[in-house]
Amino acid sequence: MGTIELLQDIQIKKAKPKEKEYFLNDGGGLRLSIKPNGSKIWEFRYTLNSQRKKTSFKTYPTVTLKEARTKKQEYQTLINSGIDPISNAKQIKEENTIDINGMFLTVATEWLNKESERTKESTHKNKLRVFTKDINPFFKDKHIKEIEVKDIVRIIELKQLQAHEVAADIFTHLDNLFRYAVLRNYCDRNILADIRKSDIIKSKPVKHFSKITDTNILKELVASIYNYNGGHSLRNALKLVLHIPLRAENLCNLRWAYIDYDKKLLTIPRELMKIKDLNFDDFKMPLIDEVIDILKEQQIFSGHQEWIFLGTNNRDPINNESPNRALQRMGFNDDKKGRKIRLHGFRGTFRSLVETLDIDSKFSFEVKERALDHQEKSKVVRAYSNKSDYINQLIPLMKFWSNYILSLRD
Repeated sequence: MGTIELLQDIQIKKAKPKEKEYFLNDGGGLRLSIKPNGSKIWEFRYTLNSQRKKTSFKTYPTVTLKEARTKKQEYQTLINSGIDPISNAKQIKEENTIDINGMFLTVATEWLNKESERTKESTHKNKLRVFTKDINPFFKDKHIKEIEVKDIVRIIELKQLQAHEVAADIFTHLDNLFRYAVLRNYCDRNILADIRKSDIIKSKPVKHFSKITDTNILKELVASIYNYNGGHSLRNALKLVLHIPLRAENLCNLRWAYIDYDKKLLTIPRELMKIKDLNFDDFKMPLIDEVIDILKEQQIFSGHQEWIFLGTNNRDPINNESPNRALQRMGFNDDKKGRKIRLHGFRGTFRSLVETLDIDSKFSFEVKERALDHQEKSKVVRAYSNKSDYINQLIPLMKFWSNYILSLRD
């Protein structure tokens, strides 16, 4: 058997394509394939565990003759140790990919994108805000494997001094993020799995939402809202919540599609309510005359849009906090004097005063609760009552309440 002469650069450069592929051998399994299209590709053939295998080292001259020989020798060393160089290269590539993808900001972005598919837009925006403002600045240069429990505790304790709820959210978000990272093999374990949230975050005393139940102060509130000149959407959103005590999320994200003037009915899909059990009907509320007047006035400004109450860009829905800031500007921010209220407080005002004003017990407990979309906690009772149609009972209740609000205005 003749000895294979080693290739030389000049020989490779002069090699011209032929009608069929041919090879220039360099010995030891290394050869250069000359393709009919003129490309020159390095190939390395070897035998491992009685199996013939082949791999490539890219093209010449991107990989020089010297570099191809070096690569061949590296592969031969692995083969001599019983290691398949192809499998080894794939493993290294996967490890490098995981290592790069495992950088905290990359993992957080990937997880947040997944979360956006299953959470409401407003909830997702809050998550993004927490990460951008309170988490990412501390971990932006870290791999997720490098993060320790003490790092997270430091962030939470710092935030707890400023905003208790956000501190609790940080723990929850990072706990879920680490679970996802383990699933994706970016780290080996969830470092918060054995940590109790209550051991880091002190419990906060429960404080009920401020509400106004003093008739004279409520009279001032009604007058301030009806005379508010800070924007049509803000004024009409606050006027509406005086008459229909919706949650802030539902009020600010009302769509014209939910309004049926012919049936005098507001219908909000069940999945958008706080209680999302799809066994329940959509939330329905009769539209009293004053509410219809409010909506007709607002329709002049936003009837061409999807949302009823528009934000400052006149395109997206009003921000949940905008009405609260308006209430502060009106002077309803003094808790000690009973003059503080936020959007959620209108629900408490409604429930307390309806109970007080209903001296003849015209309205049942159930219909008062249904006006707020409060559902029976007992699953057995709920199974029998959730299909009950309260619309006919809600009409006189909401008329009674609306007339009371208008009497304060007059």
